[in-house]
Amino acid sequence: MKKILATLCYVRKNGKTLMLHRVKKDRDMHKGKYNGLGGKFEPGESPEDCVIREVREESGLELKAPSLRGVLTFPEFDGENDWVVFVFTAKKFTGRLTESCEGDLEWVADRDLTKLNLWEGDPVFLGHLDSKRFFSGKFHYKKGKLLKYKFLLYPIKRG
Repeated sequence: MKKILATLCYVRKNGKTLMLHRVKKDRDMHKGKYNGLGGKFEPGESPEDCVIREVREESGLELKAPSLRGVLTFPEFDGENDWVVFVFTAKKFTGRLTESCEGDLEWVADRDLTKLNLWEGDPVFLGHLDSKRFFSGKFHYKKGKLLKYKFLLYPIKRG
């Protein structure tokens, strides 16, 4: 078993969030689900490097100052490896949307996010993307089903 580091970004604009409907890859563990944009770290990358690169690759958008909102852990998420995911939001970006090889990109009204076909645990943290607190969560899935989770919010202290 190893730890896989990854990022997840929710790009937001005018009350909408850019979501990726994962429908294009046959062997995609996220197939059919909606997700933010992101992916695995490449060697030498920081979380910020990774999220900027992944969003550019999946959407054509160039992020400006993504904001780290929390960290999620998924023990044995793919059946063997622990995933550690740095969750970002981004409100500043340039560029135009391009087609993604991962799925279909859609701007979804923030109020409708939890109506999408999401992973069962996603609504737990999606409601905290704009919070003034940092979050941490551990979500245990087995064969795609959420078994249990723990979710914590931390005040952001200045100084």
